[in-house]
Amino acid sequence: MKRETIQTDAAPAAIGPYSQAVVVTGGRTLYASGQIPLDPQTGEMVGDGDVRAQTEQVLRNLQGVLEAAGMTWANVVRCGIFLADLGDFAVVNEIYARRFGEAPPARATVQVAGLPKGALVEIDAIAVGD
Repeated sequence: MKRETIQTDAAPAAIGPYSQAVVVTGGRTLYASGQIPLDPQTGEMVGDGDVRAQTEQVLRNLQGVLEAAGMTWANVVRCGIFLADLGDFAVVNEIYARRFGEAPPARATVQVAGLPKGALVEIDAIAVGD
């Protein structure tokens, strides 16, 4: 097994002791850390209390990580969605669904007591490449 750390400026830098993602070669599996709505250029939170804007940023950040690993949304086999308020589920689900079309990955969505930096949404992913 070979382990490769993914680091890209298209997603925010890690704000703790973790990598943006890790690819395990052999089966080429990517384990992407949860993304919150930080602007990768400024490190600032976007969407001040707007779950729609925050979800769009989270997905842009996650896409940046996927692209840095040479993958796309089509490679994603599982996601975890963490919400500060499960009442935001429908809005987040609508935005999330646009990324996957007819073949969405397996997923779990949970409400949590809190997210880093007061985010309203965080999404992580597992993707498998060629």
